[in-house]
Amino acid sequence: MKVIQFALPVVRDQSIHVQEDLLPHFYEHLHRHNEIQITLVIAGQGTLIAGNVMKPFQPGDVFVLGSNQPHLFKSDATYFSSESKQSVHSLNIFINPGGFITNLLDFPEMSSIKRFMDSSINGMQAPQDKQKIIADYITKVMQNTTAYRLSAFIELLQMMATIKGWNYLSNESFEYVVTDTDGFRLNDIYEYTMANYTENITLEQIAEVVYLTPQSFCRYFKKHTLKTYTEFLNEVRINEACKKFKGEFQSISAIAYQTGFNNVVTFNRVFRSIMGKSPSEFIKEYHNCVDAVSEPAVF
Repeated sequence: MKVIQFALPVVRDQSIHVQEDLLPHFYEHLHRHNEIQITLVIAGQGTLIAGNVMKPFQPGDVFVLGSNQPHLFKSDATYFSSESKQSVHSLNIFINPGGFITNLLDFPEMSSIKRFMDSSINGMQAPQDKQKIIADYITKVMQNTTAYRLSAFIELLQMMATIKGWNYLSNESFEYVVTDTDGFRLNDIYEYTMANYTENITLEQIAEVVYLTPQSFCRYFKKHTLKTYTEFLNEVRINEACKKFKGEFQSISAIAYQTGFNNVVTFNRVFRSIMGKSPSEFIKEYHNCVDAVSEPAVF
């Protein structure tokens, strides 16, 4: 298990690589590829790890992942159950930054698209109120062939380039210099943490997973993620709490204990520091947003 370097198959009669995934769960290993990736999640939920940031994902979300940006769409644990009848569905467009688009971006009419493509290096998530229109354009690209697909693709990029409020996934200072050995360790750290975040994970325990002393582990993790392991663990726990708040739950304190916190006071403090709002405010905003949607998105 390492940061697997993908080489997408070359389709000789197509300039744009499109892919529809219908699977029991998303690919479960940290990986990267030279192509810029545009992904529309139609079905499935879990946690996206992109560079040094993690975010929950759900149906309707649209992500742009930068060239060679290590990433992992980690499906929730329920998808891996032997009794699970769940599945995931996504539409993906892969763009080779050194391919045909290089010459295309030289045209003056493409200046706004070029700026958008350049800004994708750290990964982006589309604002929620723009997801439906982007989904429609992505679907149009997938459904067309020949020159019509190329035309639809340019329209998609132009529309995405005009949208304001993209949420960047990774810090600008974060560099994706990850060796195979580093990828092996990071993937194991992510896997162990996401499988055991409800427990009291000590530095000794997580360091042992990657055969380092606690002191060496702290230096290693901070160097490769620009954050401490405690910060990362708290992000995992708060991401899971956010997903639980979007369903039925007994109380905020119950969610706090279910996600590995020893008391609700600490949970509230950490939640606010990561999300910029209290759990109560998050729940209220989420339900207000859901109530404002008159009908579900159709893809």
